[in-house]
Amino acid sequence: MVRSVIVGTGAAVPGKVLTNQDLECLVETSDEWICSRSGIKQRYVANNGESTSSLATDAARAALEMAEVKPEDLDIIIVGTTTPDYPLPNTAGLVQRNLGARNAFTFDLYAACSGFLYSLTVADKFIKEKHDTKILVIGAEVLSAITNWKDRNTCVLFGDAAGAAVITGGCGGDRGILSTHLHSDGSLWQLLYIPGGGCANPLTPEMVQRGEHCIHMQGNEVFKHATRALIEVAREALETNKIGPEEVALFIPHQANLRIIKMVAERLQIPMDRVYVNIDRYGNTSAASIPVALDEVVRSGRLKRGDLVLMDAFGAGFTWGAVMMRW
Repeated sequence: MVRSVIVGTGAAVPGKVLTNQDLECLVETSDEWICSRSGIKQRYVANNGESTSSLATDAARAALEMAEVKPEDLDIIIVGTTTPDYPLPNTAGLVQRNLGARNAFTFDLYAACSGFLYSLTVADKFIKEKHDTKILVIGAEVLSAITNWKDRNTCVLFGDAAGAAVITGGCGGDRGILSTHLHSDGSLWQLLYIPGGGCANPLTPEMVQRGEHCIHMQGNEVFKHATRALIEVAREALETNKIGPEEVALFIPHQANLRIIKMVAERLQIPMDRVYVNIDRYGNTSAASIPVALDEVVRSGRLKRGDLVLMDAFGAGFTWGAVMMRW
């Protein structure tokens, strides 16, 4: 059986670190308050011309180097993002230009924090059609551009980053993506959204002054829906593959909130020593959070050939999904 196999990973962050102590100078908050509610100690924010496409390009180059794949050998580039450089062209096209990947076609995928898993699922479908397809999948965000730095409830949560994976078909054995599971519920969109900036509500100077071009979130409601959805879709992935939680070598959840991560892991009966957590260093980087975490575990040697990995994400929309793979 031919399965989609990740053959290279990469990650990139901006040069500027913003600590909780730095935020104490911007809004009425404290390091203790932020840590106790989210688990976040610092985050990276774009500076000096850094953009979603520049971070995505840096992550992509690292992934291509690990995979030993030349940019011109890529067939497809997919970027999962909610913060494109421009309304058009797509950010993936800018990454293509930066890399010199002239033979690839490109598109962006818009699924908020679930963007990388949605993109990975799309890539998996392409590879099942043509096994030797080489696809660059990227999750990249500059959330600092859509964060209201006067809103103490949201500005402490988000950070900027990019993560990338090179995927192609692998023959023989059982390595690769075992299953993907995607869901959404558009009826809940106003629990986490940006009010202005689209064609339904074009921006005016007054709206910008009110921060309507930034993220608005009903945190308690999002917490409840996210926790339930993450548990349900992870169980769906386990049951589909007839895998018990004790068999999962590593659980990589979206890094939105440490309390959510712990609650989901407890309900799934996966001990925290098999759950990857880096939210303390990056904050919530939306579509970038899972590929950044994946790159860290790959480069640290924590993943061994044959390990079962469960990835789980939830985002605005609402969107959510899980991917089960054997490393």
